[in-house]
Parts: sequence; structure tokens; C-alpha cells
Amino acid sequence: MHFATPHLLWLLVLLVPMAAYYVWRTLQGGAAIQISTVEGVLRAPRTWRYYLRHLPFVLRAAAFALCVVALARPQDVERSAHSSTEGIDIMLAIDVSGSMLARDFKPDRITAAKEVAGSFIADRYGDRIGLVAFAGEAFTQSPLTTDQSTLQTLLSRIRSGIIEDGTAIGNGLATAINRLRESQAKSKVIILLTDGVNNRGEIAPLTAAEIARAQGIRVYTIGVGTRGMAPYPAVDMFGNMTFVQQKVEIDEKMLEQIASLTGGRYFRATDNTKLKAIYDEINQLEKSRVEVSEHVTYHELFVPWVVAAILLLVAEFLLRAFALRRLP
Repeated sequence: MHFATPHLLWLLVLLVPMAAYYVWRTLQGGAAIQISTVEGVLRAPRTWRYYLRHLPFVLRAAAFALCVVALARPQDVERSAHSSTEGIDIMLAIDVSGSMLARDFKPDRITAAKEVAGSFIADRYGDRIGLVAFAGEAFTQSPLTTDQSTLQTLLSRIRSGIIEDGTAIGNGLATAINRLRESQAKSKVIILLTDGVNNRGEIAPLTAAEIARAQGIRVYTIGVGTRGMAPYPAVDMFGNMTFVQQKVEIDEKMLEQIASLTGGRYFRATDNTKLKAIYDEINQLEKSRVEVSEHVTYHELFVPWVVAAILLLVAEFLLRAFALRRLP
């Protein structure tokens, strides 16, 4: 319960002098008829009127307290809130070329990228997210959706070797742009992750970046790979999978240009921890806007308190007038 004018409750302290005056007056006596002795009266049996003689004052004091509470205007507060979310459409473009099996990440680059992307998706409740996989070609693994369960399942199915090998960064970026082309979201984002140099595809990466800028799409680029040498997958003379140390080559200049052209940022991930930190930072940079409007309704509750006070005063009057009537 809420009080509109709670400062009026201080009037309740007046009950203290009221009670003090009543006690003082009772102790003073003040009989209307003088008699020689009260010895016989003291031995008289005490009826119910004797025990109820203070009830009128109690009723009057209680009525006063109820009136004070009513003056303070007790209210019932009803709150209703409405929230609206301005979501973000995000496309994740992930390199699935053979070099993503390099083991400078644990257990390898592509598995680490999928795990971190899965955590990122789980944190983006309410946003529409889609997946694009690219190597020598690019394809859409999932269109924009808010169905996180399906999205996580499709993400887990991404693997190296499902399409022709190579690194077509421009095609991967263009495919993601095409999925965002019809989006009505105010904020459109692509997170492009690769570990190499563009060597395939019909669309140049910077051309795709110009298209993204024209459509108001921000592109965050992530270069994946340690600095220096890393164990890359290779096939030996017997056809068995093996790993050989090779120099890590990432076209960082081109990735920086893509990010700069579109208003995004470029990041370099050299291990699992750094990769997770990058996705966490992007998660903070691209926060969905949530607007909450609250409506408060007040219902006045003073009427029952006033009615109760009136009933107590009526009860006091009836007691004094009939049950506890005194001599004048």
C-alpha cells in the first residue's frame, strides 16, 4: 500500500496527549453527586459496565487514527510495463578452407571458431542471425533466424572439406551481404572470419566491401592464426593426413580496409582466448536497444478507512447514550 501524503501520518502522535489527558481526568474523579462515604459502593459487585467504562475512549481514539490514515490517502499501485526491442541482423561468415584445420588453436581453428560463434549466438537473444560458409566458393548455411536451436545445429554441421578448397573472401562477404539486402533492421552487421589470403572467387573483397557500405552494413573482420609458424594439415606420399610447419599468412591490410570502409573493426585472433575476447567485444559493441515504458495507476483506498472511523464513532455514541449512560 502506498500513501499519497504520508507526512500527515505524523498526526497519529496526537494520540499520546489524548491518552495522557484521559488518564489524568479519570484519576481526578469528578463525581456529579456528593455523598458522605463510598464504602458501600466499593463493596458492590462489578458489572460488565465497569469493565467497559473505558471502551468509548478507545473507540474514539481508534476512529481518530483511522481518519488520519484516510487523510494520508492510502493507494493501491498498479504498474504495467511494455518493452520493445530493436534487434540487430547479423550474418556470420566463416572460412571453412583446409587451412582452418591448422592446430595453432585447440583442437584446431575451425572447431575453436564454431565454439566461440556458438557462445556468441547464445548471447544474442532476440536478434536475427544467419550463417555463411566459404572456401573456394560460398554458400548460405542458415538464413537470418531467431531460432537459436536450429542455428546452433546448423553451425555444428559446418566443417572443412564440404566445398571446393580455397579462400574466396569476396564471395563469402558478398553472399552474407545478399542475405542482409532485404533486411529492414536499422542495424545490419557481418562478422567475417578467415585465416588466409583471398585466392579464389569472382568478386574482389574490396568490391564487396563497397557494396556493404552502400547498404549500410558494418563488417567486423577477424584474422585467425598465430604469428609465425603453425602446424598445417598436409597429405603425405601414402595419402595419410599429417601436419607440417608453415608460415601463417593473413592479408591483414585487406581485412583492415574492409572493416574501415564499412565502419567496422579488424581483429587478430592468435589463440582460443583471444578469439573469445574478440567476439565478446563485438557483442558489447553491437548491443540491441531495449525500450521500456512503464504505466502506473493509483487506486484510492481511503473510503473503507473513513467508513470504519464513522462506524466506531457511532458505536461510541450508542455506548454512551444507552449501555454506559452516566448521571448528569
